[in-house]
Amino acid sequence: MNLLHLDSSALGANSASRELTSAIVAAWQAVHPRGTVAYRDLVADPLPHLDGAALAKADPAAVAEAERVMQQFLAADLIVVGAPMYNFSVPSQLKAWIDRVAVAGRTFRYTAEGPQGLAGGKKVIVASTRGGMHSGTVSDFVEPYLRQVFGFLGITDVEFVTAEGLAYSAEHRAKAMEAALASIPVEYAEAA
Repeated sequence: MNLLHLDSSALGANSASRELTSAIVAAWQAVHPRGTVAYRDLVADPLPHLDGAALAKADPAAVAEAERVMQQFLAADLIVVGAPMYNFSVPSQLKAWIDRVAVAGRTFRYTAEGPQGLAGGKKVIVASTRGGMHSGTVSDFVEPYLRQVFGFLGITDVEFVTAEGLAYSAEHRAKAMEAALASIPVEYAEAA
């Protein structure tokens, strides 16, 4: 079993989403001690935003890095994504990663019946954190966006571990994090 762990919070050690992704990965590792974990901190090790040169494959080093990112994604059975809400959506660093794995002919294709995802058979767990209360409202562009992106790639098994209202008070943050940590899914953690 292979796990890909992605963090995209700019807050480093103060990040709630990083705390949640670490707990999810630790729970998985406890059940899969021989499983492999690939990790990418999208802030410390960012991918450049997609541009014309990247699309034209003008830089061999950038092409090689994009292929490494793609291979990590394709090899993963479980993907754990830290996705804090920034201005109602995902951090741009996470969007830059998505642009490297959403590639026609590799992870999706267009058919006469419409688009078809080619990266199915994976599970995604998203650690989603928000300063305010947004779940189920029109201001939440994180969950619907990530469900759409992964679904487009053929991944329909997407679960969210969400902590919100983190900016309300220290007490609210502690309770929200406690509830989120208690909600970490265990069904994916069957013995391999």
